[in-house]
Amino acid sequence: MITVENLVKRFGAKCAVDNISFEVKRGEVLGFLGPNGAGKSTTMRIVTGFMPATSGRVTIGGHDVAENPIAAKKLVGYLPESAPSYPDMTVGGFLAWAADMRGLDGARKASALQRVTELCFLQGVLHQSVDTLSKGFRHRTCLAQSLIHDPEVLVLDEPTDGLDPNQKHEIRQLIKRMGETKAIVFSTHILEEVEACCSRAIIIDRGRVVTDGTPEQLKAKDDDAGMVTLRVHGVDAGTVQAKLSQVVEAGRVTASAEGTRVVARVEARRRGEGGDLANAVAEVVHRERWRFDELHTEEGRLDNVFRKITRPDSARS
Repeated sequence: MITVENLVKRFGAKCAVDNISFEVKRGEVLGFLGPNGAGKSTTMRIVTGFMPATSGRVTIGGHDVAENPIAAKKLVGYLPESAPSYPDMTVGGFLAWAADMRGLDGARKASALQRVTELCFLQGVLHQSVDTLSKGFRHRTCLAQSLIHDPEVLVLDEPTDGLDPNQKHEIRQLIKRMGETKAIVFSTHILEEVEACCSRAIIIDRGRVVTDGTPEQLKAKDDDAGMVTLRVHGVDAGTVQAKLSQVVEAGRVTASAEGTRVVARVEARRRGEGGDLANAVAEVVHRERWRFDELHTEEGRLDNVFRKITRPDSARS
């Protein structure tokens, strides 16, 4: 549904988007991640036709955004950064105007207004002017306008910005449900949102894609992924380290006393062997009859991966 090919955007001497390419299929929710200034919002503005590219090509549903913008934009719902709207309009008036702009009228318009009002929990503020709303309600109002025509493609820039925890959960669940039938791209700084509703994530840094994969694939890039942590009682740290160091699947082993317990951390000799390593460590625990209260394999953390590959000194891929 979305194809981005060799996208470049320059502002004078600054290259904000540097040869980015990716695709998003129907039924896919793509999280678009990166530090401030990485080029996320610029990319999304180009994808939606809001801003022209310096070079490269974007197609939506097979329509070139530059050459056939009306056909492409009919397929897209867009929630821009900062959720702009008309402050002097009421919420209901703004959504009715958005429906008119999308060519909806009569029963289709009424049905669309009711649908997005319920989806975005706006029933209680329909007759308020936008400038009297809290930040969260303003954001939900702008999200509602992006959904008014039930688009096949959604491009959402920080869709949960300004929402409280309950509202964030509701919007994440909404995105996940809509992602079953639509192609969705949304940017976020909240890494837990990637695990909550994304089927895939891209991290960009300094205008370039530095990694692309499922949340599980990204977490596997964490240096701690596959590491086994063990907490035991009634044995000294030296003995624990010596016994675990004999495990064939083990790489580096550390063990230290923490109060009455010894905490051991065992790295896998090779990536992808976390399961085998955990079984081998469990066999040692059973054989030595150690009393333990924890034995688990680290699955990796997205925040560790994000920091690692977006550091100023990290190598570009």
